[in-house]
Amino acid sequence: MTETGDKRQLLHLVFGGELSDLNDVQFRNLQDLDIVGIFPDYASALTAWKAKAQQTVDNAHMRYFIVHMHRLLDPSVVK
Repeated sequence: MTETGDKRQLLHLVFGGELSDLNDVQFRNLQDLDIVGIFPDYASALTAWKAKAQQTVDNAHMRYFIVHMHRLLDPSVVK
């Protein structure tokens, strides 16, 4: 599948949650994960990530991540 034109969809997932330990990526409660959304490119995922990170800046245990889903779906895609 492609977007309009020849530009490929490079899907990115933005999600976050509260970590149980600041030195590890272990979530305190998996049922409380915040799935922000799936975005068609890195730029829009980064914008969403920044917004959520800024909203939770007062909670040191809260972390948001960007997952390059397109790399999981097709490992030959390097972007």
